[in-house]
Amino acid sequence: MSMLLNDEQRMLRDSAQQFLAERAPVAALRRLRSEGDPIGYDPALWREVVELGWTAAIFPEDSGGLGAGFKGLGAIFEQVGRNLSALPLLSSVVLGGGLLLRAGSAEQRSAWLPRIMAGEARFALALDETPRHHPSVIRTRARREGQGWVLEGEKWFVLDGVGADVLVVVARTAEPAAGAHGGEQGLSLFLVDAGTGGVQTQRSRMADSRNTARVRLNAVRVGADALLGTLHRGFEPLDAVLDQARVCLAAETLGVLREAFERTIAYLKERVQFDVPIGSFQALQHRAARLYTELEMLASCVAAALAAQDDGNAEAALLASLAKARASDLSEKLLNEAVQLHGGIGVTDELDIGLFLKRGRALQQSFGDGVFHRDRYARLKGF
Repeated sequence: MSMLLNDEQRMLRDSAQQFLAERAPVAALRRLRSEGDPIGYDPALWREVVELGWTAAIFPEDSGGLGAGFKGLGAIFEQVGRNLSALPLLSSVVLGGGLLLRAGSAEQRSAWLPRIMAGEARFALALDETPRHHPSVIRTRARREGQGWVLEGEKWFVLDGVGADVLVVVARTAEPAAGAHGGEQGLSLFLVDAGTGGVQTQRSRMADSRNTARVRLNAVRVGADALLGTLHRGFEPLDAVLDQARVCLAAETLGVLREAFERTIAYLKERVQFDVPIGSFQALQHRAARLYTELEMLASCVAAALAAQDDGNAEAALLASLAKARASDLSEKLLNEAVQLHGGIGVTDELDIGLFLKRGRALQQSFGDGVFHRDRYARLKGF
């Protein structure tokens, strides 16, 4: 399993580094926050991203994609994290497109994948129903009515749910089996047009100013063709695609942490106290050195998890949870240290470091924090 980028993947990384620094820097996030735009991103910027081919990166060439894999897309997500760029790349491409690719019928894939890659349709996954990520704790119901289905329930923290064209709704179609993880059985996936009667979308204002929504499904009627994948067997493809999203989030977190760390080191070198730079104080050097080693360890975990997704490695789920757990834990530790090492100015909005902390907190909780993934890792190992 090679964790090195090939030439095409390096080109994606380099183009993302230059493009995002110029077109979607931290200042752009501040502007979006000030404007209070409910969709949380710049549509003109999204069109440019589509033209660069990022939306086609992970899809195979026979589906019209670039075939650059998750190592290529992960390199983009790291640059997204460095610049705090707001894009619906995870929700529409990784989650929506990934579920279509893994569970969709030939008709569903041909109808939607080209539109996702062209940026003509935006997908959002309506999954969680509790304050913390629990993909098997699903109370939303789908019952048969004639040839179609009726959906009832409520979803929280739907990423990029405001303005999405299609919702991929996780609903229960059969009673769960008894046992700690019986809730994984009896789940199905449905494609729901966001404009369907009974779908109510309300923006949830988060600390990082991103587009998340609360979605209510009130007697939402869909046809038989809305079922995505096999009835009652939706958890398996869902879990696999969630792992792909978790690895991308770990890569984005790595970018957030690297940028915050580098900004903090630069501040330690320029901030003078007692007529010397505070970076010359040995105690602060030790703290920075420990953070650096942990950051390098995280980079290795993320690289291994991305490569495992591309190679179809049997331990892909283990490595995804390892990367997400380490990213979540280090996010809390490093960003707390970054703010503290900046001193009093670190807690003001004048400095960008607080924006990195807020984004880090959101990434930490998205699709499972360190506690969730340590537990999952242990279960996957048979403990």
